[in-house]
Amino acid sequence: MGGYMIFSGTANEELSSEIAKYLEMPLSDATINRFSDGEINVQIAQSVRGKDVFIIQPTCAPANDNLMELLIMTDALKRSSAKSITAVVPYYGYARQDRKAAPRVPISAKLVANLMETAGITRVVTVDLHASQIQGFFDIPVDNLYGAILFVDYIKSKKFKNPIIASPDIGGVARARYFAKKLGLDMVIVDKRREKANESEVMNVIGDVNGKDVILIDDMIDTAGTMVKAAEALKKLGATSVMACCTHPVLSGPAFDRIENGSLDELIVTNTIPMQHTSNKIKMLSTAPMLGEVIRRVYNNESVNSLFDGK
Repeated sequence: MGGYMIFSGTANEELSSEIAKYLEMPLSDATINRFSDGEINVQIAQSVRGKDVFIIQPTCAPANDNLMELLIMTDALKRSSAKSITAVVPYYGYARQDRKAAPRVPISAKLVANLMETAGITRVVTVDLHASQIQGFFDIPVDNLYGAILFVDYIKSKKFKNPIIASPDIGGVARARYFAKKLGLDMVIVDKRREKANESEVMNVIGDVNGKDVILIDDMIDTAGTMVKAAEALKKLGATSVMACCTHPVLSGPAFDRIENGSLDELIVTNTIPMQHTSNKIKMLSTAPMLGEVIRRVYNNESVNSLFDGK
């Protein structure tokens, strides 16, 4: 009764197909519909008894619908006697609410973790959590993959004359440092003061960027305010070019206009979230080979970390 099966939610079916193609196996059949009032209806069309099951479903916009779809699919699989249920969530929604940053606010990232465990998920695979401590919100194994590894070859192919890594804020220093170490480059930090949600003001750049090709590293780009203002500040200080690498292209509100008209020369993203629009400044890299390899390793009880540290 062994073996594993891959199911896809509706959030990013193109990525699911790419992963299945990498693994040289078909996506398993599940019917996902909506009742007339918007409620989600799921029916698993194949036997999953005794199988290790993987569900590919980022909880991107519309976050509530995609999260509920993941939970309902999980419940259906659990009640169908699946041996294990691994949620492959390339983008983990609600991750920005990971602590009580003000009085009387929720810790939504923890609430989502509770919901996923209660539904019956036995393992989570995700990419570049907004805050690493979210792994501790779960009492099940969590594989938080480094999306930055996907950008390394692309940056090397650009053959910059004087490249340097930059973190767009203090909170992203650890991520930028990992990337700088991978490429053997120095690092600078853009220090910003955020006045209110989704708005930011660049205040200072810690480090010398004069004559440098700056590569900004972040886990997500939402309204693009931070990145565009950071690029502007860096160029004012003499940066030759500014490229940004962000794993999750949330790109909401005025993001595309800001990228098109701003100082950012190029934006590199991955396909953890499907993009609704395109831009000549934006290049998308696929996470499918990485996620497919992790699925294979998880099923075969092989090391996942060695995929990133070379051991």
